[in-house]
Amino acid sequence: MRREKLYLADMIEAADAIGCFLTEIEAERFLQDDLVRSAVLQKISIIGEAAARLPKEFQARHPEVEWRDIIAFRNIAVHAYFAVQWQMVWTTATRDAPALRQKISDILRAEFPEDAPPHTLF
Repeated sequence: MRREKLYLADMIEAADAIGCFLTEIEAERFLQDDLVRSAVLQKISIIGEAAARLPKEFQARHPEVEWRDIIAFRNIAVHAYFAVQWQMVWTTATRDAPALRQKISDILRAEFPEDAPPHTLF
């Protein structure tokens, strides 16, 4: 189960980075700033890649997380980059990533109580 813990930690770190990247940034600036968009999309891709590497039985134990959607979003970001809808990335980054971080934090706390991350940072 150590492997799962590392993937979950990667997801937490990526969600935290997204939060840092978007501190004091409004949607309009995000949509115009290629550097910030690229950084956020890369962290979303990390979240999707980590989710994809979790065993199916682990995913099945945690149906509160939308694993398929997370993995599908990563696949679009990586394989169809020029079709990325940046407004959707903004929504994912500002609404879905913090909610996912909370769910992953809860999973880590339940499965690995000895070294779970803080409940929230933002």
